[in-house]
Amino acid sequence: MPRLPRLTAAEVIRIIEKRGFLFSRSSGSHQIFRHPTTGRRVVIPFHRGKIIAPGTMLNILREAGIDRDELDELLK
Repeated sequence: MPRLPRLTAAEVIRIIEKRGFLFSRSSGSHQIFRHPTTGRRVVIPFHRGKIIAPGTMLNILREAGIDRDELDELLK
């Protein structure tokens, strides 16, 4: 299993937007994205310049339906 990269919120947002997620709304320091066809919802804590914790990152990937191998492809 590949090692999980350390990413900021802006980088994660670019990744999920590549998968087709669209910005829905924000609530405090969290941005909420929805996929138009699947209806999946992804919540991303948006704190400028801070790295997202590994556990939070795994949860975001699970919500978005992205596995670790696919993450590497989306980062390219």
